[in-house]
Amino acid sequence: MIRALTALRASELPESAAIADHVTLDYEQRFIRRKGLTTDGGDRLLADLAQTISLNDGDALQLEDGRLVGVRAAAEPLLRVTGADLARLAWHVGNRHTPCQIMPDHLLIRQDKVIAAMLAHLGARLDPLIAPFIPEGGAYGHGRTQAHDHGHTLHDGAPHSHAPGSGHHHDHDHSHDHTHAHPHDHDHSHDH
Repeated sequence: MIRALTALRASELPESAAIADHVTLDYEQRFIRRKGLTTDGGDRLLADLAQTISLNDGDALQLEDGRLVGVRAAAEPLLRVTGADLARLAWHVGNRHTPCQIMPDHLLIRQDKVIAAMLAHLGARLDPLIAPFIPEGGAYGHGRTQAHDHGHTLHDGAPHSHAPGSGHHHDHDHSHDHTHAHPHDHDHSHDH
């Protein structure tokens, strides 16, 4: 099995780059470091990257022999979200750390009953569809919107957080208690 050791962003590919084959992967499958893949042409390869990366539609994996395998976003079950106040709906989606593809007149999210119920409660119209999912890449362009640690612990006491798209959803408050002790060096004795 041939290995892919490097991932290249679409913007890094030369215009003359020859793509030998493609892998078509859904959103979860495009989050990889070490994973066996089957190309659209039926060849097997092992992605063996130095670090975990979120591949985007149009990116490529470079094989050991120099060939390039292009990445395509697979069609998957999504919800098309529309509503009178799209910015407000987008805020609520983002507040739940839910990956979201933002279009001028609608949002696309992966099908999720909890998020769908919240959006419907907020007055959104939700239409199911099957399409490639290419969500926003987070604050720094590429990658994923990462959930932060919510203070959960495993049985061994080590903290953990939930991977994006893991199906674990819960409401949480982003306010944090910041009480501080203040020393009181006041002299409370009284002279009479």
